[in-house]
Amino acid sequence: IQKILKTASMEDCRPVATPAAPTAQSSDPEGEPMSEDWNYRSIVGMLLYLAGNTRPDISMAVSQVCRFSNAPKQSHAKAVKHILRYLKGTADKGMIVRPNRTLGLDNYCDADFAGLFGSEPQDNPDSAPSRIGYIIFLGDCPLIWKSQLCSEITTSTLHSEYIALSASLRVQLVLKRMLEEVVVGLSLELGISGTVVCRAFEDNRGAMLLANNHRLSNRTRHFNVKYHWFWENVKNEDLNVDSCSTKQQRADGFTKCLIRALLEANRMMNQGW
Repeated sequence: IQKILKTASMEDCRPVATPAAPTAQSSDPEGEPMSEDWNYRSIVGMLLYLAGNTRPDISMAVSQVCRFSNAPKQSHAKAVKHILRYLKGTADKGMIVRPNRTLGLDNYCDADFAGLFGSEPQDNPDSAPSRIGYIIFLGDCPLIWKSQLCSEITTSTLHSEYIALSASLRVQLVLKRMLEEVVVGLSLELGISGTVVCRAFEDNRGAMLLANNHRLSNRTRHFNVKYHWFWENVKNEDLNVDSCSTKQQRADGFTKCLIRALLEANRMMNQGW
């Protein structure tokens, strides 16, 4: 963090409480070109490294500014500096790991349907994509997290939430198979539970019911093959898809810019501070 601040000549900047403004970052097609002295791609690259290792709380904000690395505007440089101001105030923070001594794999996934609508010009195709995010815990310790725009246009909240669930399960189920091999290879004689429990938490009731009940309708059959692939795992009880409240949705901060109170609550659940 100190290296990033020094590179951007912001060692003495004023800290802020959140990594991003409450509204989504737009492409700002009519905005002024970036006039800062520092290299935009270099700073963003360092932020990506930080976000992917110990600071999931900046993942959403960093993902936003990454979109504009090709031709950054002054507004995008301002968004980067907002992240740096947040890091300035939390430079001594990272991730507090408190394992619960089980091999439970818990996956929290979320989506923001058409979250760029209203930020981007309505005649711009970039106003339509939804953002998905997930965070996977092993023994209640953050293991893998992701924030990204969908590669396709979703047609409903259910559709975007289901894509988030399906994308996160591609990672979670592979981790489950790896853990099962490790359990056999190490025999786990350290008092740790040797049963790999795989759970996914979804705060959209429609997506949860579709994942568990396997019922298609005219509204859901169009993404039948691509996103229903994990049904066999649910059927064989390799995976449990459960519901959770929005307040307990640990992936909430990976899909939208949270206000301070919500950010701090989400950060406490994920990073312990």
